[in-house]
Amino acid sequence: MQINEILTLERTLFGVPGGSKKRVLEYFSKFIAQQIPQLDAEEVFSRLIAREKLGSTGIGQGVALPHCRISHCDQAVGTFIRLRDKIDFDAIDGQPVDLIFLLLVPEEANEAHLQTLALLAERFSDEELRKELRKTDQPEQLHQLITAPIPS
Repeated sequence: MQINEILTLERTLFGVPGGSKKRVLEYFSKFIAQQIPQLDAEEVFSRLIAREKLGSTGIGQGVALPHCRISHCDQAVGTFIRLRDKIDFDAIDGQPVDLIFLLLVPEEANEAHLQTLALLAERFSDEELRKELRKTDQPEQLHQLITAPIPS
């Protein structure tokens, strides 16, 4: 699976107010339920919070990859958010987060879920990509940067 298969330009957001991890997850839950009507904002939020209770999805270097399995979701759905201000996300390196890729996958998509997370972790481990994402304020360019093929 490629990132451009799960992330659309409409779900590439810039300048979203942060505040707290809970507030960002709540914002996303409402946003994605508006984008995909069969999703329930409360279910998305509660599943994301439940996943965070298992351990933070803040992977370090200012990046978080919140994710969960969700009913009424027939394919993986991604949303990228570049926050206006960094927030505490309980990341493994203790650093605040401003780059967030949220991933929802179908309830039964075990292998695809893990493969997609690995792909995202690899993509966001690229220091140059993170720098470029933090420099631009154009959703089109953010989307293009994230979905570009990974150089060999």
